[in-house]
Amino acid sequence: MKVNLQSVNFNVDKKLVDFIQGKLDKLEVHFNRIIYADVFLRVQNTSGKENKFTEILLSVPGDEFMVKKINRTFEEGVDECVSSLERQLRKRKEKLKAHA
Repeated sequence: MKVNLQSVNFNVDKKLVDFIQGKLDKLEVHFNRIIYADVFLRVQNTSGKENKFTEILLSVPGDEFMVKKINRTFEEGVDECVSSLERQLRKRKEKLKAHA
């Protein structure tokens, strides 16, 4: 799967890129026909501690899944996004099996 990473208002370090790649690679266990993933990371300049926006757009044949989360850290946001995407991919896979 191809992963496109875009960050707004900051530079992404190598550890975060590797973390995101590892988490997204685990999604292929649930659904092996993922085409690509677009990951958008953004820091909002607010006084609140939860100012890290994480968005993941996942493309599979015939559909796209979009998840948005706001957290204290990007790692938490990626974890929550990936768990949400896992649920959506399992539902999609069950639906495809039912129609087959």
